[in-house]
Amino acid sequence: MRGFRFLLSRRWALFALAIVVVACATWWLGQWQFDRLADRKERNEVVRANEDGAPTPIGAVLGDGGGVAEDDEWLIVTATGAYDPDDTVIVRYRTRDGVSGIDVVVPLVTSSGTSLLVDRGWMPTENQGDAALDDVPAPPSGEVTVTGWLRANGTGSSTEVHDGSTRAINSAAIGAAVDREVYGGFVELRSEDPPPGDTLEQVELPELDNGPHFFYGLQWWFFGVLAVFGFFYLMYDEWRTARRGGRPERGSRKPGPRTPGPRPPKVKKERQSNHPYVRARREAEAREAEDRARVAQSERSMPPSTGSITPETNDAAGESRKAAARPNSSGSP
Repeated sequence: MRGFRFLLSRRWALFALAIVVVACATWWLGQWQFDRLADRKERNEVVRANEDGAPTPIGAVLGDGGGVAEDDEWLIVTATGAYDPDDTVIVRYRTRDGVSGIDVVVPLVTSSGTSLLVDRGWMPTENQGDAALDDVPAPPSGEVTVTGWLRANGTGSSTEVHDGSTRAINSAAIGAAVDREVYGGFVELRSEDPPPGDTLEQVELPELDNGPHFFYGLQWWFFGVLAVFGFFYLMYDEWRTARRGGRPERGSRKPGPRTPGPRPPKVKKERQSNHPYVRARREAEAREAEDRARVAQSERSMPPSTGSITPETNDAAGESRKAAARPNSSGSP
């Protein structure tokens, strides 16, 4: 364990603490995504069951004056009464497929005197502002039976009602604005009997898929595993470097930048051999080189040639015909 004493340094201690924090955070975020996935699956099962059920009278669901229970969300309900178009409320900033529009909410006064807020549908507008009530299609007059999906109230500051418009539907806020007693929650219209002359576009039903929560959870856990793996790899690299005494491993040093210029010629190395034949050939070649060197040296040391002289001959010079070869042609000393 002496090789891992560097882990006791302040730098590595802080590094290890940071990895622990990252690993815990990524684990929690991944588990949070999987919990959201479980909640979504449970909600989708409730919505499927409620959408496929038979219509339930509104009084049997909201007769106690309470709000909409979580298990009753998207339950199909029915109610009978008369619309009061004078208390129509516009819901702004409802965009579909990039087109701005509004939802139209009209109170349906039931026989009990309590009004049910009905979101009759969506209509496009030129901008995100309020539409004039004269442009809104009128609901059916007289007694009307409506069938729709039960929804829970919106929350937050977006539910405030100003000049007959709001950004989110809340039955209590709208009831106070129009001075009516209303049921908790509201209904998104599916059908009306009798049908109106001009209809609005029906509400969009929720998507019953699992969403991206599963893959988001895997990604968070992968980041945590990657952080832990990176820590142990760096720890191993530090231990390996300390074991070599701080010297880089052979072959691990990267070559520096190459200086531009001509490459030196490659020198062909002769193969060395101690074979007698090869050794005798090298000696003979050495002797021939020495002989050639001596011949070349002797040729350089000789004076330049001036030509040849032909001696003159004299027939009267006695016995020898080569008079020029003797010092005195007369024969005396």
